[in-house]
Amino acid sequence: MKVFVTGATGFVGTAVVQELLGAGHDVLGLARSEESAKKLIEAGAEPHYGDLTDFERLKSGAKAADAVIHLGFVHDFGRFQEMCELDKEVINAIGDTLVGTDKPFFITSGTALFSKDGITTEQDRSVNHPHPRIATENAADDQVAKGVRVAVIRLSPSVHGEGDKIGFVPLFVKIAREKGVSAIIGDGINRWPAVHLLDAARLYRLALEKPFASGTRYHAVSEEGIELKAVAAEIAERLNIPVISLNSLEAEQHFSWFTHFAKLDNPSSSEWTRKALDWNPLHPTLLEDLKGLYYFSELR
Repeated sequence: MKVFVTGATGFVGTAVVQELLGAGHDVLGLARSEESAKKLIEAGAEPHYGDLTDFERLKSGAKAADAVIHLGFVHDFGRFQEMCELDKEVINAIGDTLVGTDKPFFITSGTALFSKDGITTEQDRSVNHPHPRIATENAADDQVAKGVRVAVIRLSPSVHGEGDKIGFVPLFVKIAREKGVSAIIGDGINRWPAVHLLDAARLYRLALEKPFASGTRYHAVSEEGIELKAVAAEIAERLNIPVISLNSLEAEQHFSWFTHFAKLDNPSSSEWTRKALDWNPLHPTLLEDLKGLYYFSELR
C-alpha cells in the first residue's frame, strides 16, 4: 500500500515511516525542506514537497496514495488556538480529496483531550470540550459524516523514547534542571498515560492493515497512568536534586505555561484497542526509559 504521511520527519512520524517501510509499504512523506526530503529519501521513502499550509499539495499527496496518515501539527504554543484551527483546515482539505473513495484516513489526536473523573476510553467523545485541540476530533467526525473512512489515533500525553526532544518528559527534565528541584503539585498522584515511540508506530501500521468502521478511535496507551511523583522522583535521582511539593500558586510560578500539563490527570485505557488490533506493547516503560541516557545526555 502507498501511504501519504504528514509529519513524516517528526519524532513520531519518523518511527511510523520506518515501521511502514519495514512492513513492505511505500511511503510518500510530506517534506517542507530539502533537509526533510533528504531524510525521507535516505529512509527509503519518497518526498512530497509542501507544508501544512499548502492545501493543494496536501490534496495531491492524498490523491497519489492509497491511504493517509496525518501526523503533522505546528507546535507553536504562542499561537496554539490558531494552529488547532489550521489542523482542522488540513483535515478538511485532505478529507475533501478522499470523498467518494474507500481510502483510509488516519488522524492523530490525544487522550489528554478527554481528561475527566475516571478512565478515558476509546468510546469517549466531547464535541463541546473547551480545549482548542478538540477541533481535530470534531473535524474527524465531520469527515465521517461526509462518507470518508476515518480512524482517529489518540496518542498518550507522553510518547517517549530516543529522540524525544519536545515532549512532556524532556520539558519536565529541563524545568527541573533549570530550577534545581524536581517539583510535583500537591501529592503528585495525578497520572500521565504513556507509550513507547516504537509501540505507537506499530499501532499505526496495524490500524492501517486491519479493517475498521469509520469513526473508530484507537488509544496508543501502553501504561494507563504513571503518577507524576514517580516521574519526578526518577528525575530527581538522575539530576541529584530534591523533590519538592508545590501548591497551585507556587506551581504557576514554577512551571509557567507547562502548569496545565504538570497537573494533568488522564488515566486512559487501551483495552479495546489491544483487542481490535492484537496490539501488545513490547518496548520499555516510561520509568525504564528515564533510567537510560538520552533524557540526560549532558550527564554522559
